[in-house]
Amino acid sequence: MITNVSLITLWVTDQDEAKAFYLDKLGFVEHTDVQMGDGFRWCTIRHPDQPDLEVTLMVPGPPANPELAEAVRRSLAAGSMSGFGVTTTDCRGDHADLVAKGVEFVQPPSERPYGIEAVLRDNSGNWLVMVEPKEFTGEDFPHA
Repeated sequence: MITNVSLITLWVTDQDEAKAFYLDKLGFVEHTDVQMGDGFRWCTIRHPDQPDLEVTLMVPGPPANPELAEAVRRSLAAGSMSGFGVTTTDCRGDHADLVAKGVEFVQPPSERPYGIEAVLRDNSGNWLVMVEPKEFTGEDFPHA
């Protein structure tokens, strides 16, 4: 029986720079960083409060085929890759702290029916959604 999600992949342009960004700016911790042969590096991070979910920082290349790797590189360069979402208890406060650390935001904290949301970019061009959630129902959303 499948019990949970334990690993997600995040495409990055440079594993060292991405690892530093997530550790130094967002407060993640290193989990694994090993060379696996043929130049392949397995580098994972995790949030200290969620040890059962690892994020693999993966550079586009083998084992992905060359066409996929090139498409991912183009998407990262264009800033059009989505990463993942993070939950916060203070979106506005975390936004201010992260801006002070040099993190780029493409959307400042904004009220949404589901909470306060901000969108940031990592140093590879991925966008991450940061949400301070609140209780909501389907009635909170406009209907067409």
